[in-house]
Amino acid sequence: MAKYTELAQDILAHVGGKENVSSVKHCVTRLRFHLKDESKADTDYLQKRDGVVTVVKAGGQYQVVIGNHVPDVYDEVLKVGGLADGGSLDIDEGDEKKGSLFDRFIDVISSLFQPFLGPLAAAGILKGITALLAATGMEATNGIYVVMNTLGDGLFQYLPMILAVTAAKKFKMNTYTALAIAGAMVYPGLAESVAEASKVFGLTLTLPAGGYFNSVLPIILAIFVASKIEQFMRKVTPDVVKMFVVPFVTILITVPLTFFVVGPVANTASSWIGIAFQAVYDFSPIIYGFALGALWQVLVMFGLHWGLVPLAIMDMAQNGSSIILTAAVLPCFTQTGVLAAIWLKTKEPKVKQGAMPALISSIFGVTEPAIYGYTLPMKTPFIVSCLVSGFVGIYLSIFNVTGYAMGGMGIFLYPAYIDPATGSFHSVIHLAIGTVIAIVASFIIMMLLKVPTLYTTVDSPVDGQATPATPAAPAPEVKTVSASVKDETVKSPVTGQVVALADVEDKVFSSGAMGKGIAVEPAIGEITAPADAEVKILFPTKHAIGLVTEDGTELLIHIGMNTVELEGNHFTAYINQGDKVKAGQKLISFDTEAIRAEGYSLLTPVIVTNSNDYSDIQTTQSKEVTANDNLIEVVK
Repeated sequence: MAKYTELAQDILAHVGGKENVSSVKHCVTRLRFHLKDESKADTDYLQKRDGVVTVVKAGGQYQVVIGNHVPDVYDEVLKVGGLADGGSLDIDEGDEKKGSLFDRFIDVISSLFQPFLGPLAAAGILKGITALLAATGMEATNGIYVVMNTLGDGLFQYLPMILAVTAAKKFKMNTYTALAIAGAMVYPGLAESVAEASKVFGLTLTLPAGGYFNSVLPIILAIFVASKIEQFMRKVTPDVVKMFVVPFVTILITVPLTFFVVGPVANTASSWIGIAFQAVYDFSPIIYGFALGALWQVLVMFGLHWGLVPLAIMDMAQNGSSIILTAAVLPCFTQTGVLAAIWLKTKEPKVKQGAMPALISSIFGVTEPAIYGYTLPMKTPFIVSCLVSGFVGIYLSIFNVTGYAMGGMGIFLYPAYIDPATGSFHSVIHLAIGTVIAIVASFIIMMLLKVPTLYTTVDSPVDGQATPATPAAPAPEVKTVSASVKDETVKSPVTGQVVALADVEDKVFSSGAMGKGIAVEPAIGEITAPADAEVKILFPTKHAIGLVTEDGTELLIHIGMNTVELEGNHFTAYINQGDKVKAGQKLISFDTEAIRAEGYSLLTPVIVTNSNDYSDIQTTQSKEVTANDNLIEVVK
């Protein structure tokens, strides 16, 4: 079994099974599912599952955030689920939910660009290096320059060919027919030949300068139109000739239609989009820079940045440069700054241990581990990062920092800001200054503020690590006081109806991941000590308590499901962490009516967290218990 096979199987099972998956793709850190019915997905389980950072639902997608090793997990998901790479299952998708028009737009855009973002970034870095070589005096005829320029420019030159493949998958048409259409659009010498021919079938044919090389929107629209033609031809063409008639008619109609109608319209639209963004930028670089810089991380979290990324690619392809995303390129370094402060100030070993890898990832432009693991759950660092990013965006906009290639992220983005025409380092210099501002300002501000604490909740994964997406969680493990445990009868800490642990809706409890035990639906809002014990954990929210009895039994009493979200409201504690308590002593009271009125379940698991220390654990067979009735027998 491969390293990530079990994780992939578990993810598929808890998104509703492979039959619920219309398509799946991935970006730098996330699996992006398009599900037929999101209500079938077990989000709570996935958020707590070891190997999953969190779950985000946005833009019509069900996004499972994995981290830097997402490509490996993605490959396993495809294998164990029998899913198409970036496409949909070979099953009827008629019952698929389409979502809003905006959600569908975001889904289309992300589907087209995500599969080749890695190579796109790599090509951008190579173009930046080529520009750096030219700026240092290397001649364009130099062999090294020629090779580097070819490596960096090849993907951008034939971008329509790549988009033809991804668009064919998205619009569900034959990939090779789509490539034939793209090949006609980037045919060598086409623009020059058309310039010499005044008329084609009596109609004037005008292509953009240089033809459709480097273009984006024309090929997307062309393949969309072609998909409709192909679908129609499949329906009306006899099976005996369908193999060649369908692509023949599709290509024959689509290519001229693209040259005469689709292409010119798309290029005009691309120009207008660039003009519109430039107009907003010219009106107020300050407003544009702050808004984009401050909001960029929020947009990325919900996948909404896909409304801007393709516009920047189109602007770059058409004009050779772009300022559309200038204000959004440095938020990764504000995450670096706040994480450095968190790492220095935190007193929690697990936070200190995990913050450094997340900090390193942020330097390379990958911020999901930082955002979902630490800054977002802590809230304050995330807010600091966004605000500083806004002011850095103002700086970059004021000095007209301009990109000349879609380069890499983090420290790899600088070469893309060298002007290849003049060799100017103007944008690179200000980008470097902006980077220093981003790191230093966010670091200093965070050092002046209190670093919030992350607790390890009982709702955390089996390995006890923090659940980043749940703001309140994880506290320390209950540790065994006694060197050796003894047989013991644990009394019920609460009066109410008995429920088997397997019937608890929270998978962490019902699966036995926290240990064996039983649950009680409280009839009275009061928790008493089930034995003579020491209070090892008392959550600040007072919704859970950890005890170690004198005979060594470690107990966790968790009042209700997700009641941590009440932040202590409706709970009263009569003891403190570290207190010694006697059997039957009142520990916590809670307002059952108020808690249920707010929509929370009060089902209370009583768990033996050191279950592995015992040969057998038996629970009461009674349907109801009163406080101090026998509840659990632990046998050494």
